Amino acid sequence: MADNAPAVNENMEYRRLGNSGLKVSVLSFGSWVTFDTQLDDSLAVDCMAAAGAAGCNFFDNAEAYAGGKSEEIMGRALRELGWPRWSYVVTTKVYWGLHRGVPNMEFTLNRKYLMQAIEGSLERFGLDFVDVLYCHRADPDTPIEETVWAMHDIITSGKALYWGTSEWTADEIRAAIDIAERHHLHKPVTEQSQYNLLERSKVEIEYARVNSEFNYGNTIWSPLASGLLTGKYRDGIPEDSRGALEGYEWLAKRLSNDDAIAQVERLRPIADRLGCTMAQLAIAWCTKNPHVSTVITGASKVSQVEQNFGAIDVIPLLTDDVKAEMEAALA
Repeated sequence: MADNAPAVNENMEYRRLGNSGLKVSVLSFGSWVTFDTQLDDSLAVDCMAAAGAAGCNFFDNAEAYAGGKSEEIMGRALRELGWPRWSYVVTTKVYWGLHRGVPNMEFTLNRKYLMQAIEGSLERFGLDFVDVLYCHRADPDTPIEETVWAMHDIITSGKALYWGTSEWTADEIRAAIDIAERHHLHKPVTEQSQYNLLERSKVEIEYARVNSEFNYGNTIWSPLASGLLTGKYRDGIPEDSRGALEGYEWLAKRLSNDDAIAQVERLRPIADRLGCTMAQLAIAWCTKNPHVSTVITGASKVSQVEQNFGAIDVIPLLTDDVKAEMEAALA
């Protein structure tokens, strides 16, 4: 492919990542579940190309996704696409580890693990650095001060440019920021947590003071509640959906919940009136939270990428009245 950057779509909004100066597309593309299980290299290239054409510059990954294979696939896709490194933001997350049963190599954020985990991720990506490195969960067995120092040193070494948290409590985030400020270290700038019309309390309530005091960012995941908010599960679980994947029986059970499906269906008349899909409606709603830096979308086919990024045209339609109507429908 030609050595050209992802498109700068005039309809795409680019927001600052928390209180940092980094600007990220308000809609982004992530690899959880899909890479390796549903997408091979060729389809990954096509989906990332479609996201880039829509103005996406933020691509999310994690060490634990497909046991490291997701990072490898995304790295190969980036090389195939030929995008210059300055044109995109790539992120990854560490905590779970890849070596089961080995002390210091799983379920930890100690210094030894973090220093080796970033090296492994960069090798799998084939990159010199990632733009954002997340601590994928908090580690109750490692002092937060040790984790903050290690993340600071990783950034100072140039192997990551920013760092963040994922599914940490507000108290843990505040503790990390306080330690960093006390020692003049690089502070975390963003959280990555689940947020959607059905899962709101953590982002809107627990993080309220952290958001307001520190302008902490959030690169939210599961804007469609694992697909439930698309409305496509009212007639059962399609064979090509993530709910049909082996090992995701827990998800299939949730997606088959009649009460949840009936609740979501109350959004359909609103989507029909606005001339959009239910998925686009749900994604657009997430962007209305000013503390959301980007909404991470996932897809197993190009048509889904195009549909998801079509939500950018729905955002202006979500007036305060429409937003209130949507929230009332699910109350």
